[in-house]
Amino acid sequence: MSALLRHARIWLASIRYSLVRAMMFRGDFLMWALVEFFWMGANVLLVSVIYDHTDSIAGWSKYEMLLLVGTTQLIQRLLMAFFWSNLFELGRNVRSGHFDFFLAQPGSPLFMVSTRKFDLDGLVNVPVALAIVVYAAHQLQLSPGVGQIAAYGLFVVCGLVIHYSLLLAIISLVFWLQSAKGIEGGYFGLTEFSRMPREALRGASAVLFVYLLPVIVVSNVPARVLVHGFDATQAAWLLGVTAFWLVVAVVIFHAGLKRYASASS
Repeated sequence: MSALLRHARIWLASIRYSLVRAMMFRGDFLMWALVEFFWMGANVLLVSVIYDHTDSIAGWSKYEMLLLVGTTQLIQRLLMAFFWSNLFELGRNVRSGHFDFFLAQPGSPLFMVSTRKFDLDGLVNVPVALAIVVYAAHQLQLSPGVGQIAAYGLFVVCGLVIHYSLLLAIISLVFWLQSAKGIEGGYFGLTEFSRMPREALRGASAVLFVYLLPVIVVSNVPARVLVHGFDATQAAWLLGVTAFWLVVAVVIFHAGLKRYASASS
């Protein structure tokens, strides 16, 4: 318990430092917050334009799709706020030898790597993503109970953990490859698949994006619990996938950590 409290204090200190730094460069913060806001707006506008020409995509109506997109944006904004910058800096730090800094910190290396920075510009758009979800649910005349809302929140956290785990596993390959160029743009493109309905994928694409790299289920399962109610099979699948990828990512990271040669060696 003392170790848990110590890591919690370290994380809170890192968040305070990041907030102070963000306020020191307010122009940069506002610019990136607006960039993310307009990107979210472009996704919503795209849904509106597409549904001007059709009533259904893979069985999903306009506002069901909007709820799916809002859920996708919610998970992405949380990922950007808490983990995105931290994990991509891991690759640069390993190549430069600056990873030594994390080994000298008072917390576990994985914890320090994952939580050193907090991006406020990502978090400020979380309420916007939630507003999209609430608006879509209102248009669908949904009245989810407390249990459904709690399940939705849990599944959103599972989606965040899956994205974190996939990113960590991929970035940790830098311990062997010594380069992570192109991964950031490539993975961001991969996350865009999460706004697609599960039913739109067939054959090899379904195997890849539903089972091997489960970027589809991270948003589809939470959205479905609001639209269609709780499904025990889907819930068990999502929880199992979350646990699996988290274990895989941690194992890969610690295996790479054993190979790391510090800048002073």
